[in-house]
Amino acid sequence: MLNDIERTLFHEQTILRRLDELAAQITADYEGRDLTVLAILNGSIFFMADLLRRIQLPLHLACLSASSYHGGTESSGTVTFDLGSLPDLDGRHVLILDDILDTGLTLRAISGRLSAGTRPASIKICVLLQKRKARPGGMAADYAGFEIGDEFVVGYGLDYREHYRNLPFIGVLKQEVFSSAPARG
Repeated sequence: MLNDIERTLFHEQTILRRLDELAAQITADYEGRDLTVLAILNGSIFFMADLLRRIQLPLHLACLSASSYHGGTESSGTVTFDLGSLPDLDGRHVLILDDILDTGLTLRAISGRLSAGTRPASIKICVLLQKRKARPGGMAADYAGFEIGDEFVVGYGLDYREHYRNLPFIGVLKQEVFSSAPARG
């Protein structure tokens, strides 16, 4: 796997230091509030575990499986998820956790459906990575670990075809790895 990485963007210690900062900010912002964290699976699992251990508040945790990539390197344009298994969010402050804000399609679809179907007190978004790029509707995270260029990254939960999630750092995947991969379908 390491031979497939062009370069490392963030080492594990850099990520963990940034999570300390994010957790302190989130703890201060939500002090005294009913917080529900909604983690988007599978990409956010490492981020979620490490961040939530640092947040010094009681909170509820719910997980939602959602995807718009479906195995490729670019969004398919179709977001799939099911809100049916979520707890009651009425009156609660909801913090959506995701691994990366790229096109904004997934997070916009989820936050829109939450707003339309329930009555949370607030909905905010926290991502590990936010790409520096224009997005339709100006979608941006309320909390972002790091801003990156428009590159395809893996590690620390981020994957390519379900590989590389378990790398302890975030790195740029060599283009020849995904440009020479056979099409799935």
